[in-house]
Amino acid sequence: MIDTRYKKAYSPARFWQKLGPRAKGISRFALEKALYLYYAVQDPNTPKWARRVMYGALGYFIFPLDAIPDLAPFIGYTDDISVMIAALATVSFYITPDIKARAQQKIEHWFGRPHAGASADA
Repeated sequence: MIDTRYKKAYSPARFWQKLGPRAKGISRFALEKALYLYYAVQDPNTPKWARRVMYGALGYFIFPLDAIPDLAPFIGYTDDISVMIAALATVSFYITPDIKARAQQKIEHWFGRPHAGASADA
């Protein structure tokens, strides 16, 4: 069960505040997962139970006191990624191709298109 403090910690403004100055310091993989959840939670077709899971994962992502501090080199976002992957596994049916495309467009806006043959997380 997701801790209610994480659900309460989430808001769209806090989400963008966390990403704004740090977006380029977060891996594309982590950003992609966070954006999937962000866009899916806004979709009116996403049921309430799935939104609660998404709010919890997004709240954990933006919560300032993580199990592993986000500023720790190389491992700072591993706990955030783990929580988001668990949430996505639970609600994967609601991560539609449209949501994935919106997330990809946002990532390309920040980083540009990945080069052919390059890893999406590089």
